[in-house]
Amino acid sequence: MTKDDVRALCLSLPLAEEQPHFDRASFRVKSKILATLPPGGEEVVLKLLPEIKESLRQSDPDAVRALPGGWDKGGWTLIAIGFMEDGKLADLIRLAWRQVAPKRLLGAAE
Repeated sequence: MTKDDVRALCLSLPLAEEQPHFDRASFRVKSKILATLPPGGEEVVLKLLPEIKESLRQSDPDAVRALPGGWDKGGWTLIAIGFMEDGKLADLIRLAWRQVAPKRLLGAAE
């Protein structure tokens, strides 16, 4: 998967929009961020539950990286795109969407 693939998948989800967020692209549903693409490199930051993030750290230690500052708390998860299997990353992007999407839309991305 590439950054362009990540962007396309994020934008294919119901009500998802791309907006700038400081120095990066962000993908949002109703103003809530589900993912960002940091400049440079091949990484994506996803909004996941903290327990899922911790599980990923154990199962994919080469893919999950620490975020600087306080952003590493609350489930924000930095993933090196090239170090994670494409299908798994796609599932995680959909899961991040589910974390921020209105409840009425949750069946729409299935």
